[in-house]
Amino acid sequence: MAKKSDLAKPVESNKLAIFEDSEIRRIQVGDEWYYSVVDVVAALTSSSNPRNYWSTLKKRELKHGIELSTNCVQLKLLANDGKKYLTDCADNEGILRIIQSVPSKKAEPFKRWLAKVGAERIDEIEQPAKAIERAKGYYLQKGYSPEWVQTRIAGIDTRISFTDSLKERGIKPGFEYAVLTNEMYKSWSGFTAKEYKVHKGLTSKESLRDNMTPMELATTLFSETAARELIDKSEAQGFVETQNQIHIAGKITKEALEKIEIETGKKVVTHKNMKELNSATKQKAIIQSSENKKLKK
Repeated sequence: MAKKSDLAKPVESNKLAIFEDSEIRRIQVGDEWYYSVVDVVAALTSSSNPRNYWSTLKKRELKHGIELSTNCVQLKLLANDGKKYLTDCADNEGILRIIQSVPSKKAEPFKRWLAKVGAERIDEIEQPAKAIERAKGYYLQKGYSPEWVQTRIAGIDTRISFTDSLKERGIKPGFEYAVLTNEMYKSWSGFTAKEYKVHKGLTSKESLRDNMTPMELATTLFSETAARELIDKSEAQGFVETQNQIHIAGKITKEALEKIEIETGKKVVTHKNMKELNSATKQKAIIQSSENKKLKK
């Protein structure tokens, strides 16, 4: 396992992994996934307070000369309140060592799951196309239509190109990215990302784009593509110049959006969210599958 001092800067993406319906927060550091130890403990035990369980476990093992903390590093992960906090995390090797100290019948299935997740990560590094196909599979399993999935995947690629363009213009990742993204949304939808989520009845933790209709996704894709082209053509530098080009792209997008609404008689920006986007048949199958798992336990 890497030493804390050797760790590269974490990639700015917290992603949930799912083990037997338990959500486990993780973050990519270099080519490694680091998992929240507290979330792993929660998945392996029936503890009502996994944070206390982890604290007690460390103290108990220390009496036997085993310092579990050496298997961990502290990384910032998203919490339920929407903020990021330093959290005990460990890579595959560290997690495997920790679960040896957790008396749980789920230990072996978890080891197999961890190995599978690790293998998927290696596959994705060597063949990025596999990551795209896997993402498609996840969305289809959740019940999204093939049309929606294709648009969503295209949007992910466009978003990466857009943020790459921002980086080249001296825009700082994080806060400035978020401000400019809000500027883009506001220019054609009338909402910031936060307001857009409220409009759709979403919580702060839920993904806005995963709750957009195909038309909303296509509008976002067009707006980011137009903004990138204008930014590159104008050779904008710095926040203000980049912001101006995004406003122009937003104005063009809004004009196109209004024409589409006139022709179709339908609003592009809607209240629809994931529950309405997913097919009823697939959602029923997913719920039934979940209920069957509970009955087997």
